[in-house]
Amino acid sequence: MKIDLKELSIRESERVEWKENGDDKKVAKGIVKTISAFANDIANVGGGYVVCGAKEGKDEYGFPKVFYTGLTANKLMEIRGKVTQLCRDNVSPSINPIVSELENPEDASTRILVFTIIASPDAHIYRDGEKSVYYVRIDSDTKEARNGILTKLLIKKQKIEHFDKRVNARASQTDIDIPVFRDYMQEMGLLSPEKSLEDYFSEKEQIAEFVPPLFDKVGLDNSLKPKNFTLLIFGKKSSITRFFPEAYTVLSVYKGKDRSESTSKRHLLTGTLIEQARKSIELLNAENYVAFDKLSDKPNQVKYPKRAIQEAVINAIVHRDYEITEPIRITVFIDRIEVRSPGALDWTVNKEKFKEGKSSPKWRNQSFAYLFNKIQLAQSEGQGIPTIIRTMKEEGCPDPIFEFEVESVTCILPAHLRHEIID
Repeated sequence: MKIDLKELSIRESERVEWKENGDDKKVAKGIVKTISAFANDIANVGGGYVVCGAKEGKDEYGFPKVFYTGLTANKLMEIRGKVTQLCRDNVSPSINPIVSELENPEDASTRILVFTIIASPDAHIYRDGEKSVYYVRIDSDTKEARNGILTKLLIKKQKIEHFDKRVNARASQTDIDIPVFRDYMQEMGLLSPEKSLEDYFSEKEQIAEFVPPLFDKVGLDNSLKPKNFTLLIFGKKSSITRFFPEAYTVLSVYKGKDRSESTSKRHLLTGTLIEQARKSIELLNAENYVAFDKLSDKPNQVKYPKRAIQEAVINAIVHRDYEITEPIRITVFIDRIEVRSPGALDWTVNKEKFKEGKSSPKWRNQSFAYLFNKIQLAQSEGQGIPTIIRTMKEEGCPDPIFEFEVESVTCILPAHLRHEIID
């Protein structure tokens, strides 16, 4: 494999790690952790490179530059031996990186050592004594995969099922609210008079084409257990609270433009996801006042488009990461609504295209998305964000704002300027 150092120096930092040295055992372990992170490839970039004998810095004008310090023959062999041994002994499944020795473009007496790591179909774990850790590459850093990021990695490697389709071994059929199930199924148009309840509560019967069976058999006794989406859509309120203590929505209303003002109202919304969605939309619409201006060609001006409010709430509920121990937080200020959903934007989604409403659809919880669509709370696939953008523009409101954090996505709906002037 031919490697061009000049080309590597201009690649994204998430794909290249520069190490001045590496003979020290602690440094060698750090290199191997990065190698395992590149192999895990959670960002879906194909792998990466670890370059030893070079460091990042800045030139005389302050621009980024790579300095090739180089390695002597003995140092190179020492680093190569330690790293390959650790990749074999401390990583499971073991990794065999491609090793290249290159001429130092700045010093012919030394060499540059490059480890090339190709993305693996496996989830590699680094073991050091009693501690076992999955590492991933986030931007230019090698980090321990925790919480939602670890779940994302294991799902990507097909080690675990997606959250919504996963069986909940602690629950049973008694945790399903039968009247709620009948009402929602009737409303969705999925209830057949020819079928009994037992037909639906099985590991074989699908209630719809893109929804898996509500239950599955697990354990030595083949006991019937509901899946997570079954509980969160059709479960009893007490059961949802017991099994998913963070699966609720906090809706707060402030009198001013920031949280320094006292909270005038605070609502904790629990129950099924459909119940939470409807109650959130109802409460937000109660804050959606009309401002009158008789001189305007549109005298009655709502503060926010109702459709934008609905789509922001539904997106937060359907696409949130239910394994992050945080509720959905909806905050109403005098000049905006903020809807914060736990869970990072999918790695494969381009942020700029997302903000423009042009990114390809990517479901986190496909079962939720389909059932919300059937009950006519959600748009069809990939239409939520474009609908928010379009309806805000049509109503004359400022553009919506989307903020991305490590474990959350926030949609901000600014109020129509007429309301800001009045308030």
